[in-house]
Amino acid sequence: MRVVITGASSGIGEALARHYAAQGAVLGLISRRPVTVSNGASYPVDVTDEAAMARVARDFIDRFGVPDLVIANAGISSGTSGADGGDVAKLRKVLEVNVAGLAATLAAFAPAMREAGRGTLAGIASVAGFRGLAGNGAYCASKSAAITWLEALRTELYGSGVSVVCVCPGYIDTPMTRVNRFRMPFLISADDAARRIARAIEGKRRLAVIPWQMALVSLLLRAMPGWLFDRIASRAPRKPRDVAV
Repeated sequence: MRVVITGASSGIGEALARHYAAQGAVLGLISRRPVTVSNGASYPVDVTDEAAMARVARDFIDRFGVPDLVIANAGISSGTSGADGGDVAKLRKVLEVNVAGLAATLAAFAPAMREAGRGTLAGIASVAGFRGLAGNGAYCASKSAAITWLEALRTELYGSGVSVVCVCPGYIDTPMTRVNRFRMPFLISADDAARRIARAIEGKRRLAVIPWQMALVSLLLRAMPGWLFDRIASRAPRKPRDVAV
């Protein structure tokens, strides 16, 4: 099995790399800093650099063949306030990595996979993409856009033999969540998340929320009337604005 993973140097990406390495997969690990790969290759590349991502795809395919699975996992988060014009720059950066970076990753490999008529393109979104949460607007907006982008890509590739999977984790114990100064319900470890994500991908689920408890929360959030959501969400704890991860 040939697997490409972005954001592979920490958090969920690192855990996914360990998971697939244990299965003997040939790995293409893409991250901002080099990582050690015993079977495959490491690519220290910025996912927002489309030309660099295209070169990575050509190199991996030339050396190892068309991947069976590509996981666009790279992402960042930053506390924001929509009423502060200074946070527009934060929004722009988060969208660039979490949406454009995801799109560039999948687009780099999709043509070869479509030609081969097989494989899975997976994107890591978030339950934060289902509603706008106070103090976390940039991240929520980016993950909402990622969910929609993946849905559109799935329809574009329908019948090609290439599956598209969108995974929406809840709270996972990673550097991104450790800066939060509030209790995180249903928090699970990165290794546990990796196992669950891998199962969802193997099952070719169109949209998977992990863990299952957060699936119930997401259903409640989406069904909640606006007036009630506004009242509850306005009082929720907010992500620190002085930290970007």
